[in-house]
Amino acid sequence: MLVNMKDLLKVAYENKFAVGSFNVANSEFVKVIVSAAEEQKSPAILQIHPNEINLVTDEFVVYVREAASKSKVPFVIHLDHGATIEDITRSIRNGYTSVMMDASHLPFEENIALTKRAVELAHMVGVSVEGELGTIGSNEGSSEGGADEILYTNPDEAAIFVEKTGIDTLAVAVGTSHGLYPKKKDHSIKIDRLMKIHEKVNIPLVLHGGSDNPDEEIREAVKHGIAKINLSTDMKRAFYNQLRVTLDENPYAYEPDLLMPEASKAAIELVKKKMDLFGSTGKASLYKLGEI
Repeated sequence: MLVNMKDLLKVAYENKFAVGSFNVANSEFVKVIVSAAEEQKSPAILQIHPNEINLVTDEFVVYVREAASKSKVPFVIHLDHGATIEDITRSIRNGYTSVMMDASHLPFEENIALTKRAVELAHMVGVSVEGELGTIGSNEGSSEGGADEILYTNPDEAAIFVEKTGIDTLAVAVGTSHGLYPKKKDHSIKIDRLMKIHEKVNIPLVLHGGSDNPDEEIREAVKHGIAKINLSTDMKRAFYNQLRVTLDENPYAYEPDLLMPEASKAAIELVKKKMDLFGSTGKASLYKLGEI
């Protein structure tokens, strides 16, 4: 079942669980997320970054929509870190049900203006919008972008931003980064700041850079308004680490049906554990989509 982000996260926000948003840059990852979500009876979000859609091309979204639409659990197809209005319109035309306008690198008022324009376009056709305030960090190995230094979300500015833009969800900068964290880098979630943002903002909050943080921090974040958690690195690491093992053990194998199954299994198990951690396992039944 394909739904928009506003409807998906309304249930999560009210019931205090988070939905995983997983980057899919090939058909294997789509199958991983759909399989894990159906096994766990969990809602899920299939998200595609502009870098990824440039890799797989617009036609790939037809496959993603078909896979999501045929499933018995609720799915969103989401644009991750759209940087321009062109990214937004391309995604809407491709059939995404949610988009992110990431103008967080711009001055506050310019961020508001560009995000508001994205909201005006998307809401006309029933597509949800995620905005971002503050900057998410970036680590080695990530192609998703981010800033060298995290600029934390200001709670008072967050309230103004939400009111003026009309966004449906807000990505907040509370200490996390994209990619794999260096051992000495502080990537702890600043729960005190998150609590202050949650007090000021009454829409679902989004945590980017959800890989590598301790489970207890993730659970605590979900208690304070986080209803969507982006996760890419952990899933891809599980998949490709197992693929490397399979290739080493079978140096003459080249057929996908020999190479991919074990890698997919490793990624599915990782995703299932994250769904348990986020509290979304078993929650598909809350969406009243018929018998799950």
